Amino acid sequence: MNFEFSDEQQLLREQAQSFLADNCSIKKVRETFESDAPYDQKLWKKVVELGWTAASIPENYQGLGLSYLNLCVIAEELGRALAPIPFSSSVYLATESLILYGSEEQKSSFLPRLASGELIGCFASDETRADSSLEGLQTNFSNGRVSGEKIPVADGGIADFAIVLAKKEDSNSSAFIVDLNSPEVERIPVKSIDPSRDQAKLVFHDAPAEELGNQDSGNIILDTVYDRAAILFAWEQVGGSDTALNMAKAYAMERFAFGRPIASFQAIKHKLANVYVKNTLARSNCYYGAWAISTNSEEIATAAASARLSSTQAFYFSSKENIQTHGGMGFTWEFDCQIPYRRARLLAANIGSEAIWQEKLISSIEANKAA
Repeated sequence: MNFEFSDEQQLLREQAQSFLADNCSIKKVRETFESDAPYDQKLWKKVVELGWTAASIPENYQGLGLSYLNLCVIAEELGRALAPIPFSSSVYLATESLILYGSEEQKSSFLPRLASGELIGCFASDETRADSSLEGLQTNFSNGRVSGEKIPVADGGIADFAIVLAKKEDSNSSAFIVDLNSPEVERIPVKSIDPSRDQAKLVFHDAPAEELGNQDSGNIILDTVYDRAAILFAWEQVGGSDTALNMAKAYAMERFAFGRPIASFQAIKHKLANVYVKNTLARSNCYYGAWAISTNSEEIATAAASARLSSTQAFYFSSKENIQTHGGMGFTWEFDCQIPYRRARLLAANIGSEAIWQEKLISSIEANKAA
């Protein structure tokens, strides 16, 4: 059985790598990293022009209607480039929420504008607790308005609208579309370990809101959207993990000690070999996730948790070992080792911590056995 991507998808990968090499070098990422800009607007505009934001949107909503396998390829290459743009929030979370649960009117209104880059979306579920579940949800929806706080919200400071999870008057939870440019919405910047990715606290003061589709279960929405997003985030993390490994390898080949490259020392060889093994295991689980999301498999919960956990662990390990390979230099501001490390730590918490996904994996395996 061949788990590799098709020739068409490999061509997409080559095109993406070429484009990002020209427009999203590590130097460009550092420029955003060290500036006050919340994201690279020029890169975002070019990504939109390539049609990547329209990849998973059906053609009848002015999207490209591509397979999710293509989106996995794009996610990996954006992760490899450590791209400082709101692609994950707008595409994996906001766009997917509308595709899966939006009414026909909402899809017709929002999806074409998301595809064209006219709108940037985000997903607001977390509150002041570390737990991403909806137990104890404090944000409320009543009489067409939402009140409460969400923190942290990835790209909440730059998005045009948010999919907000809130509790209704009957105590059931659901998702609501909120215009973030409304005067009833307060955006407060939140500092994070990765300054190249925007984070914000959103405060809703009776902000006008529209229920997403005709759903009455926020838990179903959260689980479904997060499972699918976890697979795409996992491909981003695998791409970033490869970048950290290549960065460490390049430095080890160039750095001389005792008259020879440090890459020739057994300790360094073993260190990089261990990184490669973890990356390969994560990629294997990502292939499982890509199959599950592209076929809408019943195993998607297990595939998502497996991919999410292994890629989170691989990215953290590779970014940490990259710093260690650089030795004392790796801890200085001037070296770029910090950029994949910071991105690894941010993505590890973006849609729930490692502990939460471990529990999800256990629960999904138990559910499959019971079935």
